[in-house]
Amino acid sequence: MSGEELETYSLVELTMETLRRDILSGRIDPGQRLVEEQLTKRLGISRAPLREAMRLLAQQGLVEHIPRRGARVATLSDDDVRELYEVRDVLERHAVTSIAASADLTALRAALDVMRQATADDDRLELANAHRRFHVEVVRLGGNHQLAGMYESILVRIQLYMAVNMLREAEVAQASNGVLRHERLFAAVQSGDVADIRAALGDHGATAYLARP
Repeated sequence: MSGEELETYSLVELTMETLRRDILSGRIDPGQRLVEEQLTKRLGISRAPLREAMRLLAQQGLVEHIPRRGARVATLSDDDVRELYEVRDVLERHAVTSIAASADLTALRAALDVMRQATADDDRLELANAHRRFHVEVVRLGGNHQLAGMYESILVRIQLYMAVNMLREAEVAQASNGVLRHERLFAAVQSGDVADIRAALGDHGATAYLARP
């Protein structure tokens, strides 16, 4: 890869991460149009890296391209959200049956540490990111990398839904409650008991989250 190609690639990555953070933090609302002229001026880039970044975000389910209307932040219906949670639960419950008793929990422990720090800092976006990383690490422990990649793509779309509800969540739930739930899940994974792991996962599924006020 030439220096120019590397620079363009880096610019695409930076643009993608900036827009992804804006979307997942709720700074840009679902359904809001992504106007190229406004974004190129704001980010100080040309149209080419912006379009490539939005193409990659569309692959992640965060951006939608509407014929003759351009791009917008993806939207999720209530049915979409429930279906995503159902797929997430199925993948999780399958993956945990293959977790070895001698599994290395270093990455899982690190994600939990980030979660605690984000809670202390009241950084809701970093906390949501840490939640996602934690669950992805649980699934990776099952040893099926293809399943883990599919699972993470589902979690990113669920996080888009959670971004819409971030302020509501801050009002009705203590961030520390999330840490406690993940500590229980960590302890279950550490024990290696599949039934305990599945029971702990029940605190993170659609029923547990969508039932909140």
